Amino acid sequence: MAVLTKEDVRSMAREYGVKFIRLQFTDIFGVLKNVSITVEQLDKALDNELMFDGSSIEGFVRIEESDMYLHPDPSTFVVFPWKPRDGAVARLICDIYNADGTPFIGDPRHVLRRVLAEAADMGYSMNVGPEAEFFLFHVDGEGKPTTITHDRAGYFDMTPVDLGENARRDMVLTLQQMGFEIEASHHEVAPGQHEIDFKYSDALDIADKVVTFKFVVRTIAQRHGLHATFMPKPIFGIAGSGMHLNQSLMKESANAFYNPETPNQLSKDCLYYIGGLMKHIPAITAITNPTVNSYKRLVSGYEAPVYIAWSYRNRSPLIRVPAKRGQSTRIELRSPDPSCNPYLAFAVCLKAGLEGIKNKIEPPEPCDRNIYELSPREREQLGIGNLPESLQEAMHCLSLDRVIQDALGPHVLHRFMEAKKIEWDSYRMQVHPWELEQYLTKF
Repeated sequence: MAVLTKEDVRSMAREYGVKFIRLQFTDIFGVLKNVSITVEQLDKALDNELMFDGSSIEGFVRIEESDMYLHPDPSTFVVFPWKPRDGAVARLICDIYNADGTPFIGDPRHVLRRVLAEAADMGYSMNVGPEAEFFLFHVDGEGKPTTITHDRAGYFDMTPVDLGENARRDMVLTLQQMGFEIEASHHEVAPGQHEIDFKYSDALDIADKVVTFKFVVRTIAQRHGLHATFMPKPIFGIAGSGMHLNQSLMKESANAFYNPETPNQLSKDCLYYIGGLMKHIPAITAITNPTVNSYKRLVSGYEAPVYIAWSYRNRSPLIRVPAKRGQSTRIELRSPDPSCNPYLAFAVCLKAGLEGIKNKIEPPEPCDRNIYELSPREREQLGIGNLPESLQEAMHCLSLDRVIQDALGPHVLHRFMEAKKIEWDSYRMQVHPWELEQYLTKF
């Protein structure tokens, strides 16, 4: 990520004829928010003088403590390529501060910064490479989203089967104009499902890029008369959307996961990191798979991981170690989905990995068999457990895991648990179409 100064931002705003700036941040659920200002207010914003009402943001503060300040990060300045007729629009991603000048502990960006600082104290920095999937659907005559897919294509299909290729091409071009290095884009397994991969970077930069990516994808889809959704499982019977997280640690500019002297060329740090992730994954799942719908994706038979295991080769376990070594050595966590808040997701993964390194948590033996084909007895004999099967179960696991709780901090933990209990209660009290179909005439 290029490091920009306040003066760089002022200069670029003049150069590109910027008239409006969106000061962006996320709530604890990863939903992007912004305060829009005119360019005349840019100096005030860069001097951290702009205030907003934090009580209006989900999971932030109570009304009696609502005054909060936006601290823009100059390095996140970018001009939106879709320039309006009367002047360009740019954005700055902000950290949230209290009125007394201290960082707000409920700011997801601060949560990630805090765990990254812990890693830095141990001599590490974190790199992440996400693989975010999404669906493109038609809209109805009123512009409302449907679940009618725009094609019947499959994995790596092309035009004329992939009718979303034009939209996806425009997404890639727009992202490139905004500083993304796109590595690949293709149609995914399910009809109407797509994936765009961009190059790994440091964790904070990538978390910023994930929220920007989702915003751009939805904006460009709308311009093509389509609706883009990052909902994990919008349609029964086909694959859901995941966001695999490729993770590695750097130490003194070298990949800390790589050791050419071992048979598998993985370092002890890498194995301990895997061990930490596997130990804490039940609680992590509450953050990386944070909706009721997330658990409709985490079922056997649709390519999403269900079992807590790792492998050098196959894609059925939770964690895979891609074959490439050297500076590219990494682990791939396959369970997260794109409904998660990336700041919180990266923070809890890193925290678990660091705990693995601190406490030398050895992972079990890798499983290179297709776990989906193993019987329950065989999985039990191999010590392979299951991911939580519902949001309620994942929240219970989080309530028992002090390490992951510490990563989130008391404010985010309390507000997150509170909101998700309401979500679960609302879901379980609904009468769903499946129930009517099954029981209405039977009883």
